[in-house]
Amino acid sequence: MSSSFNWHNPYPTVRMPVFGRNICSTSHPYAAQAGLKMMQQGGNAIDAAIAAAAALMIVEPVSNGLGSDCFAIVWDGHELHGLNASGVSPADWSLDYFATKYGRDAQGFVNRPMRGWDSITVPGAIAGWDTLHQRFGSLPLADLLQPAIEIAERGHAVAPIVAHKWAAAVNELSPQPGFAKAFMPHGRAPHTGEMFYFQEAANALKQIAQKGIRDFYEGEIASS
Repeated sequence: MSSSFNWHNPYPTVRMPVFGRNICSTSHPYAAQAGLKMMQQGGNAIDAAIAAAAALMIVEPVSNGLGSDCFAIVWDGHELHGLNASGVSPADWSLDYFATKYGRDAQGFVNRPMRGWDSITVPGAIAGWDTLHQRFGSLPLADLLQPAIEIAERGHAVAPIVAHKWAAAVNELSPQPGFAKAFMPHGRAPHTGEMFYFQEAANALKQIAQKGIRDFYEGEIASS
């Protein structure tokens, strides 16, 4: 009995493999779609990465945000580039500053505040995006932020792991008025599959797209 197995098509199906030169991999489908959209518009990998990062801020706010940092390794075909856009500390910060203000624990280590201005550095993500865009990007920054703005305004269904992380942070962060307004639209964390609309983030991204990144650090966004 002869076999009809076809080594060139071992898995008969109407679906055929698609070969391409580009790929965008993220932890959320919407973010990956944002990156792919930039490449479909003629953008490059950096354009896609920035668009995907902005979208992740909307669909995974438990681990991404305008107040975060940015790191990148870029191969331009000839040379390897590295970017460390982690936030810098205020000039007045020192061990003595924290020891005097917050004291030391039983082992002699300086206590670290978990909330307030002394617990954060200057956010580096937006400046990192701008640096990458200025050096390697090809599409306008406003175009890169548009997918994230659209997702924020039309809403998206919250993923299971995001809902879990969201709920875990509510008790600790809910006393903060800004957090409650933006991230607890129904007085609680969104449930799995529930639609979440993030107009505050959309407004901020629109301002950055229109006025540039300096507005985030020195303009209306910074003062709000």
